[in-house]
Amino acid sequence: MPIILRHAGLRVIIWPDDHAPPHVHVFSADGTAKIELIHVRLLRVVGTSRKDAGRALELVFEHEAEMIAAWEKIHDPSR
Repeated sequence: MPIILRHAGLRVIIWPDDHAPPHVHVFSADGTAKIELIHVRLLRVVGTSRKDAGRALELVFEHEAEMIAAWEKIHDPSR
């Protein structure tokens, strides 16, 4: 489970066998948010508060370029 970033109680993960479109899973203490990287938008929220979902969205937006690079590295190891 490649953890891409940890920040303020949030863990950002990219699964190696996941599917397109490029996205991350952000885990909080209470649940998860799935966030698309290219357009930075929430795809799914399960169990987490609106506040944590908003923080997750902001975190991904702030680190979008490095997360896209991580997605590409994980899903195309020849790079």
